[in-house]
Parts: sequence; structure tokens; C-alpha cells
Amino acid sequence: MKITLYHNWECSKSKQTLALLQEKGIDVSIIEYLKTPLTVEELDVVAQKLNLEPRQFIRLNESEYESENLAAEEVTRQELLQAIVNYPNLLERPIAVTEKAAAIGRPPENVLTLL
Repeated sequence: MKITLYHNWECSKSKQTLALLQEKGIDVSIIEYLKTPLTVEELDVVAQKLNLEPRQFIRLNESEYESENLAAEEVTRQELLQAIVNYPNLLERPIAVTEKAAAIGRPPENVLTLL
């Protein structure tokens, strides 16, 4: 099995999730999403695999969430996806993705549902 991990080396949960997957012998492809942000199309695929709307995997405590007024009800799904592209730190992390599904590693053990 191969898993793509949208990873942030500064995040303890992200590091714990990576370690957990490696301990299980999983082939992990790491994407440092802060350096290589996802496109709107890629985020849409991740959302579908997570079975979540963007509002459910956006980091609410980031300054851009407030400064861009992303909490407003009139902000569309597409606008939220574009905001994550523009400000990749808004993406909840880590996210582990397989060919068919995805899971947010909060807590890290959540990704075990993909195995």
C-alpha cells in the first residue's frame, strides 16, 4: 500500500503520523504542502476522499481565516478551496491519502483506518 502524506515538518501531529505509518511499514510519499501547495482540483479530490467539505478541514485559528473573512456563510466551497491554495497553512494537517480514501491525522491513529 502507498500513502501520500500532506506533511508539515514543524507540526508534531504530522511528525507523529509519519512515524506511525513508517512503523507499520507503509510506503509514504511526502508532500510538503507549504512548499508545494495543492491546486484547487487536487484539494477537491482530497475533499471527496475525506468525505468532507472544505470548511471541515480548514484551520480556523490561522490569521488568514479571520483576515479573509472565511467564516462568513456566503463564502462558497470554491472560494474556500481557493483560499487554501492561496494560504496553504489553512489546510488541516496532516492528511494521508490513498487511491480510494483519505484521513486527517488528528489524532495520528486516524490514518490507520486507511490500512
